[in-house]
Amino acid sequence: MLKLHELLEQRSATLAKMNEAHTADNNEAFTAAETELRTIDSKLERARKIDAADRAEPGKPINGDMKLDNEIRSKFRVTRAIAAAAGLGVDAGFEREIQAELSKRAGRPAEGIFIPTEIFETRVLTTSTGGELVPTDHRPDQYISALTASSVVRGLGARVLSGLTGNLSIPRETGSPATGWVAENAALSSSDADFDAVTLSPKHAGALSEFSRNMLLQASPDVEALLRQMLARNIGLTIDKAAILGGGANEPKGVLSTVGIQTQAYATSLFVTNAEAIAKADIANVATARRSFLTTNTVKKIVSLAIDGEGRPFGIPTVFHNEPVTFSNQVPTTLNTDEHGLIYGDWSELLIGIWSEIDILVNPFESTAYSKGNVSIRAMATVDCAVRHPKAFVSVTGVDAAAAAV
Repeated sequence: MLKLHELLEQRSATLAKMNEAHTADNNEAFTAAETELRTIDSKLERARKIDAADRAEPGKPINGDMKLDNEIRSKFRVTRAIAAAAGLGVDAGFEREIQAELSKRAGRPAEGIFIPTEIFETRVLTTSTGGELVPTDHRPDQYISALTASSVVRGLGARVLSGLTGNLSIPRETGSPATGWVAENAALSSSDADFDAVTLSPKHAGALSEFSRNMLLQASPDVEALLRQMLARNIGLTIDKAAILGGGANEPKGVLSTVGIQTQAYATSLFVTNAEAIAKADIANVATARRSFLTTNTVKKIVSLAIDGEGRPFGIPTVFHNEPVTFSNQVPTTLNTDEHGLIYGDWSELLIGIWSEIDILVNPFESTAYSKGNVSIRAMATVDCAVRHPKAFVSVTGVDAAAAAV
């Protein structure tokens, strides 16, 4: 497909043909050139529309573009991006190229550089942050990963809205018009639908750290992994925790802090309590496709060790009624002092709004770092969370690890 400037060049050449045919009074040549001009004008109109749409494009959602997604995962290097921003002599052509796409998605230019969040979705090998970094030439496969929690809410099905600008208000129907049967020639009763709105507003999470010049110049893949692990842990997991139990104000309001979610008090056993939670979701017409439980690893231990009256293990599927269940250290264990979080619901009802990819600002001139030849790095992301329908979630209360029975 010809580009806009190529079509404009063709049009100029065709106009020249028309002028030449007109001067020579060559009607046949003039008619042919005129037909060609109409074809080119039609193509120009389409090209201009495509060009205008491309300029207005808010950015491709990388998660939906597998080719671009795979290219970023395989090529993008945090170390190269940061080293280039610090003025070090590295080849960071791809990292610079992808900044335009990330700026479209964020709806603004980066304060420093954008880091695509997709690169954190696969766990990476990391080394200890203490001591010297060891060259990886000999046995890179033997490096030991740091023991960190894993993000869970996206994997459970939370909806991610990227490329946001300003506050986002989404209308929500809270009550449908009443319907009913009437006799012939009888009037229907008037009834209106009720609406409110779910609002997402920018909240900021960040981390401040310092890296040595040698670290950024290292060719070691473990240095790249170390930087990714730091950014993913300090920001990604912070967002994840807030989505579960954020308190609002400066941080997002998570599921457990949302007004209106259903609650189910612990009664008799986890088996019975979980059945009651499922029933409450059923009665509230909660969709079943993305329903699942989320709770702590301590609850997993309780369930795993429990046995029935004949000494046989209950088993996790039995206790959770064959519903999907995820155990995570991201779930709070100190609700009301000693309660463990246990949530059941449709996780696609959780919205995660993203205004900014992870935004890295590199400052090689910060006084403390500069005196040592190091680089100060600030990483920030701007997000918010909201629940579309609070009744889509049931919070099980009173799960005390010391007293709960299966």
